[in-house]
Amino acid sequence: MASSLAVCRLNMRGRGSLLKWLKQVDTCLHRTIGTHVAAARERKGCKSLYAVEAERQEQAERSVLISCPTRTNEKKFLKFLSRHGDINKYFFYESYGMYAVVEFANRESISSLFEAAAVPSISHESMVPFKSRLLSLRNLGLADSPNSPNKLSGQLQTSIPINELIQRLSREESMDQQITFLTDVHQLTEENSRLRFLVCSLLQDIAAAYFPECTIKPFGSSVNGFGKLGCDLDMILHLDDISGKYAKMPKSDMRLEFQMKRVNSERAVTQTILTVIGDCVDQFGPGCVGVQKILKARCPLVRFSHQPSGFQCDLTANNRVAMKSTELLYLYGELDPRVRHLVFTVRCWARAHGVTSSIPGAWITNFSLTIMVMFFLQTRSPPIIPTLDHLRDLAGPADKSVIEGNDCTFVSDFSKIRLQSNTQTQEKLLWEFFEFYSTFAFNSMSISIRKGKEQGKPELAPLHIQNPFEISLNVSKNVNAMQLERFVALCQESAWLLQQGEANKPKGGNEGKASTPWGLAALLMPSKVTGIKGRKKKRREPASERIKSLLESLKITK
Repeated sequence: MASSLAVCRLNMRGRGSLLKWLKQVDTCLHRTIGTHVAAARERKGCKSLYAVEAERQEQAERSVLISCPTRTNEKKFLKFLSRHGDINKYFFYESYGMYAVVEFANRESISSLFEAAAVPSISHESMVPFKSRLLSLRNLGLADSPNSPNKLSGQLQTSIPINELIQRLSREESMDQQITFLTDVHQLTEENSRLRFLVCSLLQDIAAAYFPECTIKPFGSSVNGFGKLGCDLDMILHLDDISGKYAKMPKSDMRLEFQMKRVNSERAVTQTILTVIGDCVDQFGPGCVGVQKILKARCPLVRFSHQPSGFQCDLTANNRVAMKSTELLYLYGELDPRVRHLVFTVRCWARAHGVTSSIPGAWITNFSLTIMVMFFLQTRSPPIIPTLDHLRDLAGPADKSVIEGNDCTFVSDFSKIRLQSNTQTQEKLLWEFFEFYSTFAFNSMSISIRKGKEQGKPELAPLHIQNPFEISLNVSKNVNAMQLERFVALCQESAWLLQQGEANKPKGGNEGKASTPWGLAALLMPSKVTGIKGRKKKRREPASERIKSLLESLKITK
């Protein structure tokens, strides 16, 4: 009541003063809580990972993948396919040739398409009679003339080269815009995501011959929100939801059970299943080449290349902990847009300087880097994202999950998560990330997103990052001391660069031309790192002079 009287008195004194005062209040509120109110509204409407996966899987089951001549007339192509049913969405992309992904409104359209498709007849070869939703367009009547300008153009399925990225980043007006732009050009597009689910659906058609109720779906970077265009496609053969596995049998004198083969362990079951599926993919899977069955790994898998999509694929079975890790990272990425932006930026920086590599070895992995970013964000004041233990405390009965003795429980309802108000800019967070890890006590401390604070290292590995769910495991056990020292040195150098005022200001050029690299663009250039190393060596000159003087004195005494 008092506040409303005050407003009335302000209104009596002059509307201009009132409006000016309200604008100031509005600006202040927007700066402090506006961003987070908007983020809260977005979280309220966030889809769970399961909902996103279900939607994508349904789209994939109504889709086909068609190899097309590059001179295919798009309008004729769509008219031809529309004979079999309404088309919801389609797009073209290039892999080993031009391909089209076509999603029909109904599954019946695919049956109609199959009826119109023919088995290829080639005199000097024999065909394996396996029909799939990977088709080839052979109707020459749908092609344009060689001189026609209507050549098909495909969607981009890989990230832009680093040199082009640096040029485009240099044209942005602030570091926050640079970080947002980098994320936009690196993250998976909707089309790429649809293609990944379609490849899983095509593989599921093969596996379903042996396990009719199985599902194959992507996990890891393909669905957790941190996938980069061109990343591998990790898939899981899911057999936990087959009917009858968890059925409650009636209390009676008799019941029926399926007769099944028995083996020594669940690992042996996984190896047996992947052996059979691997052979089927190798022998019957169109476009699947270079099939390797890596069954003695800690997590057995089948690895192959899917040429029509261009994906390098890894197929595992019943890797339930990996699915929970995927869900957790997806949740963190949905809580605040700065989470994904910082992860993409740090990963790009790491790849530009050889901190990470696509070749297995002693390098830090993308997963380890992602956990390091999450841990850093948990240590801000106030924290930007909650700890895993806090998410576990918010969980309801339906969220409870214990896998092979590991507690994998955390809340899935976004509306239960209350974030604290942290308004740090992306530029500030990136600088603090480099500062944080340039002084982190790696020799004695472990990184844990479960606790969100430093813990004593339980082993002597140079870098110890606790697995979020299998807490006895170190996800960075492969990293050696030399690679860790190099990471720390690069963090120091990058933090030094960001401290220089001139490095964070746009260096304008003529319109339409690239500016001199600055800000994030400067961080991605190896030459800058070399320059800083040179400056550091100059700082050590006094010590070198003392050593020279000592040597000279020794000569004199002789």
